Amino acid sequence: MEIETLCIHGCDKTYDGTGAVSVPIFQSATFAHPGVGQTTGFDYSRLQNPTREYLEETLAKLEGGSAAMAFSTGMAAISAMMELFSPGDHIIASDDLYGGSHRLFHHISMKNGIAFDFVHTSHVERIRERIRPETRAVFVETPTNPMMQVTDIRAVSALAKEFGLLLIVDNTFLTPYFQRPLALGADIVVHSGTKYLGGHNDTLAGFLVVADEELAKRLVFIGKTTGACLSPFDSWLILRGIKTLAVRLERQQESALKIAHWLCEQPKIRAVHYAGLPSHPDYAVSKAQSTGFGAMISFEVDGEETAKAVLHRVSVIQYAESLGGVESLITYPLLQTHADVPEAEREAKGINARLLRLSVGLEHAEDIIADLRHALAENGRLK
Repeated sequence: MEIETLCIHGCDKTYDGTGAVSVPIFQSATFAHPGVGQTTGFDYSRLQNPTREYLEETLAKLEGGSAAMAFSTGMAAISAMMELFSPGDHIIASDDLYGGSHRLFHHISMKNGIAFDFVHTSHVERIRERIRPETRAVFVETPTNPMMQVTDIRAVSALAKEFGLLLIVDNTFLTPYFQRPLALGADIVVHSGTKYLGGHNDTLAGFLVVADEELAKRLVFIGKTTGACLSPFDSWLILRGIKTLAVRLERQQESALKIAHWLCEQPKIRAVHYAGLPSHPDYAVSKAQSTGFGAMISFEVDGEETAKAVLHRVSVIQYAESLGGVESLITYPLLQTHADVPEAEREAKGINARLLRLSVGLEHAEDIIADLRHALAENGRLK
């Protein structure tokens, strides 16, 4: 079955005899037992809920995994995953990470005795150089947030298997529609379901998807013990979003490519970071491992004053955190997503006062371009 069809029909479970086309919302905290030693398969919604189960099995199918676990947020999913590791363990991670992941690793995981090395994971040899006896995993974002660096998942998987390491891939930006890390050799896939999977900027969610059944059992145990499960209603919202995932991403990517090319021609733009541009250093890797480039663009303007003027002047595009919804959103990583990253680290990565991140929505591409043209014009006047 093609992925477009899977997005709409999900898994093949049914939970009632009504023939409801939309999966029911089982808004119940607990479930009655038929008798002593008997169960309907559901006991308590922290452990499992029919609506959440349907969503998890749908996402496992989309990613080609054996199991998926749904959490209340993307950070809740990553936090639960980190419980696989013990004090003294070492993890190698992409040095360009979403600010929330950076904050978790530096302020929570390190406190708990887990050591990290952060490297440019587009260069596999740099990962190899940091492997030591206590290394347990490699954590990769690809494309990265916000600099859009791309990691060769197959190459890192081969290296991880050579040393018996877990490979964890955050697939939020591309989703299983454009990229399937498990098929490329990853062990765990992470998603902020808040973004493209939900697609409407109206709910929070997170996911872990795995191929190995034993690893799945460990993560299910962690999930039910730590308790940050996704609610039935939010599970239904994400299921609703997934139904249109394919058509949304195709349209958003089409617009993003037009906008990226337009930005490259503007005199006030100093750099455009978009994996779909042939000038991107990782363009060939993206072509080899993904079926699309997504709709996330970061670009650097000619000065801090211009960056702030753009944020002030846009109107079709909204100045807000998050990404992946039907509305185009522009973010200032310096003050928003990466505000907790130390200044020296930010500057070294290129996350400076001139950098803006654009999540291209479903508005007409020409309207988004017109909005950016107005925002970049001297004194806000169109030219």
